[in-house]
Amino acid sequence: IWLLLVLSLQGCVPGETPIPVHDPGDVNTVSIDMGVDYTWLVYFDLKTNTIVERKMKPSWDLGFEASPEGYHVILNSSRIMAAYNTGKTDFSTVTIDDTLGKEQRDSPTGSLDSTAFGDWRNGNPVYLVNRGNDGTNLGWAMVQILSVDEQQYTVRFSALDGSNEQTVTVPKDDNYNFTFLSLTTGATVSVEPPKRDWDVVFTSFMHLYYHLGRLPYMVTGCLLNRYNTAAAVDTVNEFSAISFDNIANYSFSTDINTIGFDWKTYSFNAGTYMADPSKNYIVRDSEGLYYKLHFIDFMSTSGEKGHPKWEYQQL
Repeated sequence: IWLLLVLSLQGCVPGETPIPVHDPGDVNTVSIDMGVDYTWLVYFDLKTNTIVERKMKPSWDLGFEASPEGYHVILNSSRIMAAYNTGKTDFSTVTIDDTLGKEQRDSPTGSLDSTAFGDWRNGNPVYLVNRGNDGTNLGWAMVQILSVDEQQYTVRFSALDGSNEQTVTVPKDDNYNFTFLSLTTGATVSVEPPKRDWDVVFTSFMHLYYHLGRLPYMVTGCLLNRYNTAAAVDTVNEFSAISFDNIANYSFSTDINTIGFDWKTYSFNAGTYMADPSKNYIVRDSEGLYYKLHFIDFMSTSGEKGHPKWEYQQL
């Protein structure tokens, strides 16, 4: 009787639905040509395995957050720019002495809560901007952001001596992360593709060595898209061993320099850059897809730097 009862109960229990195995994508090998002098910006989309845009570095100074509610302003990191809040509102009263002890730079992490301009809406002060170096020393400018709304910014700027003063309108477009402005021409500049079209960019950017008193230094590597993109670092597991099942173990960061530049080192003995393939990165794109990637070279087949070669795979 007991045997019949057990068999009858088993017949009433529904079978478990099998969990499908997560099917990873193919391993892609990609070579990027930045030029031996790193003159090219290269934007890449992981999902489509395509270079979205490759362009010579445009000349720009300030980037204005382009979302309707945005107000943040960034500096051109590739020129190691700095800004100084003078606390004044009248251009005619600003002097170079207003820079003393007031130097600010954007955080290399890309955090919009840690920019040189900060919340400029508190008093609309004049900023002295060191425009950095674009092959030549670009000197200084005075910049005052007069207003912002859902559609545009109004920006006033001039040379340090007050010459060439302009007041311009910088439009917003929520399809992009920022609208970029050149203080040389007073015109907006095309820098980034639409924010939903790319995941990573290969470029030069500023790194701050905090143990050397926030020493700014130009480096070259890979930055994340600021739009809903994050990454984690794995130096424990081999690239081939990382799978979708590992994702819950990672702590993802939205810092744009999470991949950064230190996946390579310079060998003085060999006179060349060496990539470290044991540094693996897991990227979560704006669509919620996950990818693992690592670098296997920074040199071209002819021995020129500026040619990062990497492997990646959708998890």
